[in-house]
Amino acid sequence: MKIPNFKDKTKLEQALIHRSYLNETKEEISSNERLEFLGDSILSFVVSNHLYAKFPDFDEGRLTNLRSLLVNTKSLAEAAKELGLGSKLKLSKGEEESGGRNNQSLLADVYEAVIGAIFLDQGVSEARQFIEESLLPKAQSFIDKNMLKDPKSLLQEYVQSHKLLSPKYNVLEEDGPPHARIFTVGVFVDEKMLGKGTGRSKQEAEENAATEAAIELNPKKW
Repeated sequence: MKIPNFKDKTKLEQALIHRSYLNETKEEISSNERLEFLGDSILSFVVSNHLYAKFPDFDEGRLTNLRSLLVNTKSLAEAAKELGLGSKLKLSKGEEESGGRNNQSLLADVYEAVIGAIFLDQGVSEARQFIEESLLPKAQSFIDKNMLKDPKSLLQEYVQSHKLLSPKYNVLEEDGPPHARIFTVGVFVDEKMLGKGTGRSKQEAEENAATEAAIELNPKKW
């Protein structure tokens, strides 16, 4: 899968501009945040419609869990990496030196921004095709790996079955402006950190940390 050819390449260029870059350029440009906002809405609609049609036997709860797995920061960041979006991002020197090109939250944001740019440039059909090819194949993998319960519940079940202490979630770091906070959370079992996750809410960061911990504890199931 690759990014489609754009009629108006300036839309794609804007999708790749992180807000930190604006502090280091004299160009009259905008960041990708508005496109991210638009792409997020399109993504939710396309994923919901696809899952509703593809899995007619799934109830609302299973559909919701599957959608959450698909559109969380970790999944979107993986899709962005597969598309090589990290290397195309325009970042400040400080953001790049701190690992911004591999930051899950930044990658998830740029993936959504690209969706918004595709929609504006070519319409909803092309945006849908992009999502179907770059993200939706992950749905069957989540089902096959029995991941339709939320990751925190799965981790709780695992530690209980192995007579371990219940997981504890601690916020390790908060970053970003007040309207766009990024949280990093660690999950600890028996005082040992088994997973770390980032997200645009504490809940999402906890879920990503739980997923990493579950893989660490029981890799064959995932």
